[in-house]
Amino acid sequence: MLKKTPVWKLTLAALGLLIVIATLLYVNSFTTKLKREEKLRMKAWVEANMEILTSSSNTNLNMATEIVAGNTTIPVIQVDRKGHILSVNNLGLEGEHIVEENKKFLTKKLDKFKSLHNPIILRYNPKDSTQYYKVYYGESSMLRRIRYFPYIQLTVIALFIVVTLIALNSSNRAKRNQLWAGLAKETAHQLGTPLSSMEAWVELLKENKDNESIVKELNHDLSRLKMISERFSKIGSMPELEEAELISHVHNVVVYMKHRAPKLIRFKVTTDGEKEIPAMISPLLFDWVLENLLKNALDAMDGKGSITIDISTHAAHSYIDITDTGKGIPTRQFENVFSPGYSTKKRGWGLGLSLSRRIMESYHKGKLFIEESEVGKGTTFRIMLRK
Repeated sequence: MLKKTPVWKLTLAALGLLIVIATLLYVNSFTTKLKREEKLRMKAWVEANMEILTSSSNTNLNMATEIVAGNTTIPVIQVDRKGHILSVNNLGLEGEHIVEENKKFLTKKLDKFKSLHNPIILRYNPKDSTQYYKVYYGESSMLRRIRYFPYIQLTVIALFIVVTLIALNSSNRAKRNQLWAGLAKETAHQLGTPLSSMEAWVELLKENKDNESIVKELNHDLSRLKMISERFSKIGSMPELEEAELISHVHNVVVYMKHRAPKLIRFKVTTDGEKEIPAMISPLLFDWVLENLLKNALDAMDGKGSITIDISTHAAHSYIDITDTGKGIPTRQFENVFSPGYSTKKRGWGLGLSLSRRIMESYHKGKLFIEESEVGKGTTFRIMLRK
């Protein structure tokens, strides 16, 4: 079953989308208004230039000069009737040979200005309609900043939300890990009392030689329960890894599981010609992972089929592939099977694969994942250990 997205995450996403839409609408309205105002300013600037060219009144000239000098933000390019660039303003260019020295740059700017606005005509000889300039202008630095501001703001908000979600997920994961560790240690503690009692009863049974076979079997079960208790006690604390031999470990677990599997299940171990493959592991926890994977393989088959365990070593890693001929897993479920509580069985808590992955990643710095699977044909789980 696919995991549902929490309501609070959907609400957060919806709220974020509303903020984005509202911000863009507001900024778009504001920039539209500012563009209209800049257009009026440019018309006034062109009229002031015409006044300077044609007027003889000192009063009008002074006012026109102030208007022309007042434009310090809107970039302007003036061209003649043939399209030749005559002068520029507010483009950060200085010197007598501005146009020639920066022709390529100015041509590119002129093309951009043409795409933004229609030219404003500046007539320097009112009596001759053929005597005029064309004035092209771009966006002021303020308009550009306002236009890009919401995208910067939204990027910051998005980064903040991502960091918050990562922090929340990390916090939740830490709490789950603490719960796991607490549950495991409490389980080990609770097992301690009945184990001690059972050991005492076994000692009493040993006094009667007729109970020898019973004592032997009970000792096997006691050893098994002690091992399980020790496994649980190690969860939550970093175990010391020790160098061990993978092939023999796998063989021992396979033998144990084989005696408890249906008779129609065939087990096969391959080592690609290797005799020994050393690895740094926590034997108790590592064997637990192997048992969980083999139990999972047995559960995937209806009492018959085969399980192949392929052990191989490569330059940087050693691999253990456990392949069954069971029901298979849909691709969309590959990650879900490792989630706590996921199970296709009516009984059980669905913790086996989740616990196994945690043991491999947290304690062995390795990996556990589904290498491949096909519905109706089987599944291959891969354990990857660093050499």
